[in-house]
Parts: sequence; C-alpha cells; structure tokens
Amino acid sequence: MAKLTPEELIEAFKELSLIELSDFVKLFEETFEVEAAAPVAAAAAPAAGGAGGEAAAEEKDEFDVILESGGEKKVPVIKEVRGLTSLGLKEAKELVDGAPKAVLEGVNKETAEKAKEALEAAGATVSLK
Repeated sequence: MAKLTPEELIEAFKELSLIELSDFVKLFEETFEVEAAAPVAAAAAPAAGGAGGEAAAEEKDEFDVILESGGEKKVPVIKEVRGLTSLGLKEAKELVDGAPKAVLEGVNKETAEKAKEALEAAGATVSLK
C-alpha cells in the first residue's frame, strides 16, 4: 500500500460521513491505545492551575455567559438567545426553559458584556463567569 500524505488523508476524511468518521476515530483509539480528547484535557489542566487562583482571576480573558432566568416574558429572551447563538427555535426555547444554563462559553470580555446587556434588555437575569 502506498504511503498517504497528510493532505491526502484529509481529502479522504472529507468524503466520509460523520458516522463513518466517528467509527474511524474509535478504531484508531483502540488500535493505537490512545484517546483523541486526551491532548485537549492535558493542555487545559496546566492553564487552569498554573499561576494561582487570584492571579488567574485577574487575568481572565475568557468568559461564560450564564442565563440564570428567562424572566417574565420569555419570547424576547428566546429571540435574543437565537441571535447570539446558532440555535434553532426549539433549542433556544429549551435553553431558556432550562435556565440556569450557559448561552455562550469561552468568549472575550467585550462579547460577554454585550451579550449580557442584550439578554438583560430582553428581560433575562444573566451572570458572567
């Protein structure tokens, strides 16, 4: 069998369905006794515990926008959630009904504050973490 370049492998993967690709990842993990998610978790752990709690809190550059409550009138809040995310109507309604839940995760401070203002203007209770 001829050796494939990384570019040729990527082109082959583009032709697979999501189910086929998922099966490939499972087979790859079993064959090589690895986990595809391991590098992400390993990279996140040192960043979280690296400089100490207070220093990390001062330098935080990623925020989560948490919808605490949908408020009295949920329709404007659902519309705002749809505008901030790529969720459909059903998913946005479920998010608002299931509050408290994260609307946006890992966004910069400016984006988080704009989202909070927009949601609060629609009648929601929002917090940033």
